[in-house]
Amino acid sequence: MSNSMAVVSDLLINVFNSILAIEKQTLERGALKEVTLSELHTIEAIGLSFKRMTEVASLLNINVSTLTVSINKLVKKGYVERKYSEEDRRVVLVGLTHKGMLAYRIHESFHAVMVKVMIKGLKEEECKELIDSLKRLNTFFKDEYGLNR
Repeated sequence: MSNSMAVVSDLLINVFNSILAIEKQTLERGALKEVTLSELHTIEAIGLSFKRMTEVASLLNINVSTLTVSINKLVKKGYVERKYSEEDRRVVLVGLTHKGMLAYRIHESFHAVMVKVMIKGLKEEECKELIDSLKRLNTFFKDEYGLNR
């Protein structure tokens, strides 16, 4: 492996592990200590509008029965609510409560700070190169591992 490949590999591993560790620490110490990291990612996938369970499951690359377990916990904790579609009463929609929206915004803020730090000081062309590299990596993950995101 060339030196550049080894450096990029180490950086990707370290960044990934750091993000997970920081998210976990933030949850344990902050206003969201009753939410697991997995539940926070479910909140993030639901977003600020009601969605079908199948859509949320697809965004998370999990099956609906796995999502149902997480949604049940989040409903019990007061972060998510269920409602039936007005067009088709068989369709269950999930959305965030006020508490869920707060959790979403806290998590969104963490990501915004991370991105600002990442692109700070980059010239327009460097930013474009970074975006292109991340797009290639994202496409690889989708194609190689069948991910929907």
